[in-house]
Amino acid sequence: MRMKIGFIGGGVMAEAIMKGILDASLVNSEDLVVSDLNTDRLIYLHKSLNISGVKSNIEVVNKSDIVVLAIKPQNIDQVMKELKGNLITRKSFLSIVAGVSIENLQNGLGVDSIIRVMPNTPAQIKKGMNVWTSSSNVSENVISFSKKILSVLGEELYVHDESLIDMSTALSGSGPAYMFLFMDSLINAGIDIGMSKDMSIKLVKQTLLGSIELAITSEFEPTKLKQMVTSPGGTTEAALKKFEEGEFSKLVAEAVLAAFERAKFLGGKQ
Repeated sequence: MRMKIGFIGGGVMAEAIMKGILDASLVNSEDLVVSDLNTDRLIYLHKSLNISGVKSNIEVVNKSDIVVLAIKPQNIDQVMKELKGNLITRKSFLSIVAGVSIENLQNGLGVDSIIRVMPNTPAQIKKGMNVWTSSSNVSENVISFSKKILSVLGEELYVHDESLIDMSTALSGSGPAYMFLFMDSLINAGIDIGMSKDMSIKLVKQTLLGSIELAITSEFEPTKLKQMVTSPGGTTEAALKKFEEGEFSKLVAEAVLAAFERAKFLGGKQ
């Protein structure tokens, strides 16, 4: 079944989804439409992906079978108020808005068919992690097509327990920023001990890439892989002791918990 897909919000994640859909030939560019407050963004998406841009969110809904909500959490109430009651009850909405529950979306939009997704930014290179769930009212056609969309963006994982979406927001949704923070710290550490910036960047990027690929392909869990690198009295052990002294694991746990609590707050769960 050929679907028409609309996007309310044309930011980075929306663009990644659009590009993935087109690259996989799931639809043609004429089957996509996007609205955004930023006219320059609409012009860019039209030039780069040949996607029609409009200023009206209601027009997007009217032209679409599935509507992707790709806006900031602080804007969702305004958008729902604008759309509710405009003959949209038979539409399906796919939301990537952090923290906003299926129940809130159903009540705010007056729509039963809701899919909720937590993607992450590596979807831009089709290496994303997309955790998703749905209301019981979503048709099999929409579920199947949504799975195809998410699969072209990287890995997808359907969960029945919606609370896992907020947890995923804290772990994989925000996770790339944690990785980039650690990369940046390692690069600066290399510079601090006398290495050139270019060399430090090259070593850190390849080290992290190789370590991740090793973790994915290895039969061992990360704890075991760490032990295999660490010799008694060696350089790695000396470094890991510093991490332990700074309570690195505790800090990571507290950071993820802070993100999780914020996701729940944005969804009005606190």
